[in-house]
Amino acid sequence: MGVFAGYAGGWVDTVLSRLGDIFFAIPLLLGAVIVLVTLPATDNYFLIVLKVVVALVVLGWPSMARLMRSSVIQVKPNDYVQAARALGASPWRVIRSHIVPNALAPMIVVATINLGAYISAEATLSYLGIGLQPPTVSWGVDISAAVVGMRTTPHMLFFPSLFLSLAVLAFIMLGDVVRDALDPKNR
Repeated sequence: MGVFAGYAGGWVDTVLSRLGDIFFAIPLLLGAVIVLVTLPATDNYFLIVLKVVVALVVLGWPSMARLMRSSVIQVKPNDYVQAARALGASPWRVIRSHIVPNALAPMIVVATINLGAYISAEATLSYLGIGLQPPTVSWGVDISAAVVGMRTTPHMLFFPSLFLSLAVLAFIMLGDVVRDALDPKNR
């Protein structure tokens, strides 16, 4: 949506940006709690995972769309895009061959950083009992189960919490490394 909003401009950009702003105004965890509570309960493992994924995707796309829109707006006036238009390339070809590949670097960086946030959001939802349910394997489920016996077996809480923190930190650091690798100023 960010690519189409940035490329089309005008009223298309306005409508898509305001639609993104509506979803952007809803906090991720609070919105996910509301979505997961309102969707019907099921025992099917696939549907439970799908509910959590849908809740996080529906509430998480606006930041990525906004970033992609700004990248497209930055790339659109470049000479190679103007040359492709002058040579008669269709708008879809210009978008696919010239704009998206050159506007994708910031999106990759932010996506890797946001992946850690989505992992922690899923763990939080599972910890609260509205995300993934046992016997599903999730750090949030493990932390929730370990809280019950915290006095007698504190290591049961320590290890899932440690690995969750390390996974989130690893994705944040991966985002930094990808940013450094893709940043043309460092070359």
